Amino acid sequence: MTFLNASPPAETDIRRRSILSGIAVSSGVAVGRSLFINRRLGFASTPVKISAKKIPLEEERLEEATLALVMEFEEAKRQLSSQSLGPAAREQADLLDAYILICRDPKMLALALDMIRRGRVSAEWAWERAVQSVVGAFEKMDSPYLRERAEDVRAVGSRILARLRGESHLLPAGLEKCIIFAHDLTPADTLALTPESVIGLATEMGGHTSHTGILARSLRLPCVVGVTGLEEAALDGAQVIVDGIQGLIIVNPGEPELLEYAELQKEFSRYEDRIRQEASLPAETVDGIRAAVYGNIEVMDEAAQIRLLGGEGIGLYRTEYSYMARSGLPSEDELYAEYARVVEIMSPAPVVLRTLDVGADKSLGGGRLEEENPALGLRAIRYSLRHQDIFRRQLRAILRAGSNGRAAIMFPLISGLLELRQAKSVLGEVRQELDNQGIAYDKDMAVGTMIELPSAVFQARALAAETDFFSIGTNDLIQYTLGIDRGNKYVSYLYQPLHPAVLQAIRLVVDAAHAAGITVCVCGEMASDPYCLPILLAMGVDEFSVNPQAIPIIKYMIRNFDTAELGELLRQVYNSSSVRTITRLVKHHIHDRFRTELHFINLLNDTDL
Repeated sequence: MTFLNASPPAETDIRRRSILSGIAVSSGVAVGRSLFINRRLGFASTPVKISAKKIPLEEERLEEATLALVMEFEEAKRQLSSQSLGPAAREQADLLDAYILICRDPKMLALALDMIRRGRVSAEWAWERAVQSVVGAFEKMDSPYLRERAEDVRAVGSRILARLRGESHLLPAGLEKCIIFAHDLTPADTLALTPESVIGLATEMGGHTSHTGILARSLRLPCVVGVTGLEEAALDGAQVIVDGIQGLIIVNPGEPELLEYAELQKEFSRYEDRIRQEASLPAETVDGIRAAVYGNIEVMDEAAQIRLLGGEGIGLYRTEYSYMARSGLPSEDELYAEYARVVEIMSPAPVVLRTLDVGADKSLGGGRLEEENPALGLRAIRYSLRHQDIFRRQLRAILRAGSNGRAAIMFPLISGLLELRQAKSVLGEVRQELDNQGIAYDKDMAVGTMIELPSAVFQARALAAETDFFSIGTNDLIQYTLGIDRGNKYVSYLYQPLHPAVLQAIRLVVDAAHAAGITVCVCGEMASDPYCLPILLAMGVDEFSVNPQAIPIIKYMIRNFDTAELGELLRQVYNSSSVRTITRLVKHHIHDRFRTELHFINLLNDTDL
């Protein structure tokens, strides 16, 4: 194998052992040799001065490098279009379009050209500074999603800089099986990736929503992103382990670790094959109680994965992410095209589209409002009711998309009857508009209410009388019920899904829903947590909408529960007043029922129990 960026390392360097942590975005274990296909290009400490007569040459070099990268991305798009354009390929093509726009950004290019002319500096130094300026602006934004987009600018900027330096970011032809390391990966980088050439992925940048994770899941490659220190710790050709279960990268492991992970790799493969083979079976308990298991998605591309993993539909489509990925607001037709595509992919399975949930830690292009306490401020349905032009446009798109399959609409963060009625009133007006214009839409689309606030819990019976279904957003429900922010390191230990107050709140909502004859779904992280599952199932929760990767194990566990035994567990839980006692009861039940799968259940459980 030929390694890029390789230089003969000192013997002590290549054998130095280190363990790095990141975000596991695709499950599995890979053991092999590392290959860096790009590293982050640092900024020069001092400008490289040029003479006045060299200014035109430096300008030309920059423009040619930019044009060459545009051509590379356009060629990658042509390769994608020559394939069957499935959801993953379409998502990659969309991202390539975004990269082409960054390449052609007149402001960033003009900034660099101005520095070349005024400062008489090299194209490399001027371009680095221009990229740094734009990236800095993105990194100051409040939204985590938009901060991640700074990496798109940096990725494109690095590739142009590489061309100026005569370097390449392209994958070498004829890759042998290896583990790809990178600062970040673009769709153009990943076109050559196949399970035959690559056995694992790790990047220094990226998060849960990054396209690298989506690609890794589609190829079933173990993948860890957001690995701080990856570039310093690993050299080309180093032996490494990618632990896509726990989110670890082990560089130059010892012999005991290699033996341990070789066995874990075999064990996980057997476990995954068995669980996935059974994923299409219904989620029905031993005594015949049926539950539905859906998937949560944030980007359209994840819809196809729901089906492959055995999901029975999409229980939560977080529609705000397609807004936050843009510099401006999407048109009704753009939203319709996106929603209709997801509904068509899933048809005849249901798709629940949650209306915009922005505010707090998520904001649209204009940045976040200056609010003293944004978590209690203008967010979710409150934002939509205040900005009805945005709300109406989205409602029209959702209703129209419903004619392409089976869709439902859901309002987030409803605090009581007034907000639900206001939202439904706007929806009714939008339906009338579509009728008057003769535009096809789903006239019978179900309307759901998210239960995330204590006030909604206490008004659950009244809300159930005026809605078609409930969906419990446990992430916010726990936060608001216990008065803590799990993102705050000082109080995150108090974020306890099995707190008696949280369980009593869920019990009230389930009982109110069933009394009114409507279904109740749990769509927060509790639904994906194997240790919360038996209690929720015993309470009578009808549907679970979970992280896509959790679908097979959640369905498997449901099929191995007996609700009579769960009823006794629930009785003991209701009689307990401490989290410690409830945790002990649940762990005992899980450990008894799932001895052979316990190791993976523990690894996949991200709640500190």
